[in-house]
Amino acid sequence: MKLEECAASVVAALEKACIPHMLVGGLSSNIYSIPRSTKDVDFVVKLESSAFLREIECHLPDGFTFDPQITFENITGNVRHLLRIDGTPLVVELFELREGDAFQSERFRRRKSLHLPSLNRSVPIPTAEDVVVQKLRWARPKDLEDARGVMAVQGSALDYDYIRKWCLELGILDRLETVRRTVPEI
Repeated sequence: MKLEECAASVVAALEKACIPHMLVGGLSSNIYSIPRSTKDVDFVVKLESSAFLREIECHLPDGFTFDPQITFENITGNVRHLLRIDGTPLVVELFELREGDAFQSERFRRRKSLHLPSLNRSVPIPTAEDVVVQKLRWARPKDLEDARGVMAVQGSALDYDYIRKWCLELGILDRLETVRRTVPEI
C-alpha cells in the first residue's frame, strides 16, 4: 500500500465515523513547501472518547490495526494513537486535539478543506501559518527545515503578524527569527 492510499483510507474512515480531523505533519507541510519524503501520516482528531477508535477501525480496510498502547507526544503532551498497516512500514498517527492548548484549538478551528489530487479527495488541513508555528514548536531538525521551506515557498503570502503572535505566546519567537534569517530566496 502506498502512503497516499493509506492516507485516503484513513480520511474516508474518519469521515464515515463523523470524526472532526485535519491532516498534519510532513504531508501538510508538503502542500505549502518543497515536498520531502515521509513514512507516516499524521492527523489531529477531535475524539469524544477512546470508544470512537473502534468506530474508526470499523471503517478501515482489512490490515489496519490500532496499537493497544496509547502514547503521548513529547512537546505538546497530546495523546497519540498509532495505527499500523500489516505488511508495510507505514504508520498513521492520530493525535487527539487538546482543548486546553490555545494554539492547538485555534489551529484546528482555522483548518481549511483542500482537494488533494494525490488522495483524490478533499481533506481538512492547517493553514500555512499554522504549519510554520507547529513546526517551530516541535523544533526537530526536519521540522525546522519544513518551516523554512514553507516560509521560502509562501513568502509574503504568509501572515507574519499571526505567526509572531503565536510564537511570542508559545515562547519560541527567537526560534522563528533564527529560522527566518536562513530562509532561501526562491
